[in-house]
Amino acid sequence: MALFATPPKSSAILRRLEELDELRRYLAHDLGDSAQPWTGALRRLAAAEATVGSTSIEGYGASLEDTVEILAGRHPAGASDETQRIIAAYAQAMDRVAVLADDTRFRWSAQTMLDLHFLVCHPQPQAGPGRLREGSVIVTRGLGRDPYRPPHSSDVPALVGEVATWLDKGDLARYPVVRAAMAHLNLVSIHPFRDGNGRLARIVQSLVLAKEGLLRPELVSIEPYLGRHTREYYTVLEAVQGPSFDPDRDASAWVEFCIEAHVFEAVERRRWLEIANARHDFCEHLARDQGYPERLVGALDQALLGLPITNADHRREANIASPTATQDLQRLRHDGWLDQEGGGRSLRYVASRKLQERWASSRSG
Repeated sequence: MALFATPPKSSAILRRLEELDELRRYLAHDLGDSAQPWTGALRRLAAAEATVGSTSIEGYGASLEDTVEILAGRHPAGASDETQRIIAAYAQAMDRVAVLADDTRFRWSAQTMLDLHFLVCHPQPQAGPGRLREGSVIVTRGLGRDPYRPPHSSDVPALVGEVATWLDKGDLARYPVVRAAMAHLNLVSIHPFRDGNGRLARIVQSLVLAKEGLLRPELVSIEPYLGRHTREYYTVLEAVQGPSFDPDRDASAWVEFCIEAHVFEAVERRRWLEIANARHDFCEHLARDQGYPERLVGALDQALLGLPITNADHRREANIASPTATQDLQRLRHDGWLDQEGGGRSLRYVASRKLQERWASSRSG
């Protein structure tokens, strides 16, 4: 058996990779371990965007706001129970990715793929969580498009083992984004499980990148791009795969597509940082003008970012007691900077129109 070979280097690809390196070094400087306190909210938003992107590709749609709530352990009314279970499982798998990325003793193995598949698909018994598929399958590609025929199940264990061996020892000198793209392509083409192969391939891609150690998994993910460009994603994947598993086919177009997705997402993240710096300065000035304690800057910033704030959120971020957190949030509500939504355990605070307009005015000025 064999896998898709990593395409040869080209001057055009190398130029884009050098551009990506520069962007990611910039991001690592501002989003690394010594980053500003407000980067925690950015990371939570990035995790939600990655989750929305990956799960929406397979038909499990939820809004970004609802996904933030699900990742925080809450149960928004706007998402079905099934979607909430799928999103929570995806988040659990990505939590495992973060742990493995920091484990210096981690070695790739076929069991890695089985374990990650179990985590991401355990709410779906029909997917055979953590078990390789049996028999032949045909992957439909939509109306008017030819189906895809993966390898027979008898070849799958050896092929998954080859992927693990290659990840552990093969092409180690190549750029991580290239290796990650090839891992994604090989896994989704082998189609080792009944269902969830795309999610598993994208999670493995994120783990390959996270093992590089430059940025956290949610910050190197291209799932948001894939979710917004699903048609292009499938088009290039189908063109490279062909009608059936054939690792002799040229994977260059796939690698180029993934690199462009990484560059696009890195530019977006840089834009995030530029706005985040301005927003944090605005919140510091506002808190100072109002005579607020410094800990309220984070609450104002999170609200403007679009993330609802709960008592638990503010208590954790500011390292304060629950009564103090309640007093802080009620003070901001009383002064017109936050609006209150829900009640009881569902109580949360969001940016008021007054706060949003003041922020918008500062930006236009």
